Amino acid sequence: MQTSTINIENIRRDFPILQRKVRNNKPLVYFDNAATTQKPIQVINSIHNYYLNYNSNIHRAVHQLAEEATAAYELTRDKVAKFINIKNREELIFVRGTTEAINLVSYSWGRQNVQKGDIVLTTEYEHHSNIVPWQLLTKEKEAKLEYIGVDDNGELILDQLNAYLDTGRVKLVTFSHMSNVLGTITNADEIIKQCHKKGVKVLVDAAQSVPHMKVDLQKLDCDFFAFSAHKMLGPTGVGVLWARKAILENMQPFNGGGDMIREVHKYETTWNDLPYKFEAGTPNIADVIGFSAALDYLENIGMDKVREHEIELTKYALEKMLTIKGIKLYGTPDMKKRGGVISFNLGDIHPHDLATIIDEDGVAIRSGHHCAQVLMERLDVSATSRASFYIYNTKEEVDVFIRSLNRAKELFRI
Repeated sequence: MQTSTINIENIRRDFPILQRKVRNNKPLVYFDNAATTQKPIQVINSIHNYYLNYNSNIHRAVHQLAEEATAAYELTRDKVAKFINIKNREELIFVRGTTEAINLVSYSWGRQNVQKGDIVLTTEYEHHSNIVPWQLLTKEKEAKLEYIGVDDNGELILDQLNAYLDTGRVKLVTFSHMSNVLGTITNADEIIKQCHKKGVKVLVDAAQSVPHMKVDLQKLDCDFFAFSAHKMLGPTGVGVLWARKAILENMQPFNGGGDMIREVHKYETTWNDLPYKFEAGTPNIADVIGFSAALDYLENIGMDKVREHEIELTKYALEKMLTIKGIKLYGTPDMKKRGGVISFNLGDIHPHDLATIIDEDGVAIRSGHHCAQVLMERLDVSATSRASFYIYNTKEEVDVFIRSLNRAKELFRI
């Protein structure tokens, strides 16, 4: 049944967890990839190999284990630079995830640059991690947090952007490259172009986009860019912040401690060079090295093929779901503008009840507000169900999912 150009059977063999039987001895159908993806054996083995053979701290000692660990850690930085196409590796900072990256920018850049009466502009379909840090900052600075609205198709009302920019008070525009609820792919190029005309900085939350499509920062031309390893086959606890060198050099450190310093005296300290100025203490060495294997895995497939597979699978799922009476789908019908995420409600079944029922069939989806309560308010719902796909998912799994939804309908007599 599968017609995409990637060899899904070979891919699935690389993921041990996909061989599991779960509830009621059913094969696992994992459709919660927007939350976190599963890990191939190559990533698992890479982490195991580090602890087994060259576990050591990095950047400090000169013994062989330390040199091997440092080389492997820094090789990941080189691979990330290539993956998102940036020229200067020193502009890449390893953090714990997208959330920490955004908080770093809010703290270290925001507190130096946002003043009373200024505006930080975000959107109604943001994850809480791209709302709460700006609420904290704007409250502290007596600035304002404003929102670009979402239309009924789940797309941003970009006319509102220019209205805000025309006030001359916007210091930063920050938005999700792809919505974690609606799957909407933001018109990032247009937003960045308009902002830079007015001298406004732009932060892109790419947690959902980098794992699913080719991203080229030479073309995107934003000022800050953040994403997480665990949503793209890598380990949890690793993320990336990219920012322009000139901006990073003028920012104060986020954390203080070892390795982010050049010299420490009783009453004053000088900072290390980039990127280490923002990487205080012992980092998550093993998982950064594991992330290297995840990048290799995706490079070997090709991000264009990843995107092609997800378009095909999402289109198939949407067509099947539309045959179910009483289902409500959210987001744009234009497949060029959406990723492999489908949020929906089925009749008056609460999303938590629905997720519990289809879990009995081995199908794992997400239910709730998806850390996007501002969007839930815009949609006038308390929660939705969400199915999200990745490279190892199949049309046959979608069929299992559809049968499970129909079973839930029968149970609730809707």
